[in-house]
Amino acid sequence: MVVNLVFGSGPCQIAVWEAAMLLVLGLGYSGLAVARQAQAAGLAVRGTARDPATLPPAARALAIPFAAAGEAIRDATHLLVTAPPGEAGDPILAIHGPALAAALATGTLRWVGYVSTTGVYGDRGGAEVNEATPPAPGQPRSLRRLAAEQAWRDATHGRAALDLMRAGGIYGPGRSALDDLRAGAARRVLKPGHAFSRIHRDDIALAALAAMAQDRARVPRVLHLVDDEAAESAEVIEFAAGLLGIAPPPGIPFETVRATMSAMALSFWSENRRVANAATKTALGIAWRYPTYREGLAAILEQERREGLAQ
Repeated sequence: MVVNLVFGSGPCQIAVWEAAMLLVLGLGYSGLAVARQAQAAGLAVRGTARDPATLPPAARALAIPFAAAGEAIRDATHLLVTAPPGEAGDPILAIHGPALAAALATGTLRWVGYVSTTGVYGDRGGAEVNEATPPAPGQPRSLRRLAAEQAWRDATHGRAALDLMRAGGIYGPGRSALDDLRAGAARRVLKPGHAFSRIHRDDIALAALAAMAQDRARVPRVLHLVDDEAAESAEVIEFAAGLLGIAPPPGIPFETVRATMSAMALSFWSENRRVANAATKTALGIAWRYPTYREGLAAILEQERREGLAQ
């Protein structure tokens, strides 16, 4: 079966296997975006949530409680994992390992996508990393992510294609610099040369669908879910303020503001790297719908105005 998905300036034709069933383990911000795009592509979709009642009404019909996901895992042909690991390791493997093993043993499960983080590369002093760069995590949460990646490598072990999708900072409708500015929470922190990589949540969905549609060897692959331009945080805030027609917050040197930052925020600012994506886009045969934060933020604001959510 071939379906046409429209992303950005034109259609993206993606071949989808017959009788495919996608299970999204974690119907959170990114997981829901993938589920919606998969439904639009004609795939059967289910997803898990700790409490399905907390989901938007349209998503509740897809949801099953996480604790009861074993049968759905055994029936899935494609599995997208967005749930983060805890200190005890990956929760899916810990609770539903037997169901996963059964799906792999029967050959039902063809593809696993694990949404990880570019944080596994640690601090590179602003240097570039690509899909072949060895990880060197420096933060506890990134160490847990890398351990979870390895656990999924071990679990699939040639019995399903595995895509380790290392994502940058995820933004999109309801979670962007536009929202921070409106809430008065945006700070334009100045740290010249310190860039962050980002990805719009809808481009995560684009990459995930392109990856799961490929009929390829059942081996692990690293993909970088980052847009085409790493950028300084202050630059993004300034651009978002311009879109809203307001003055940007005053610039504050990082050394001035660091004493007021949370430990989590400081951990992000302690690492500086630029993440390449050329090999990923070539492997998937895609171009991002939102190649930089500029297109992404402008599209969010345009959507809000169409829906009457913004002036």
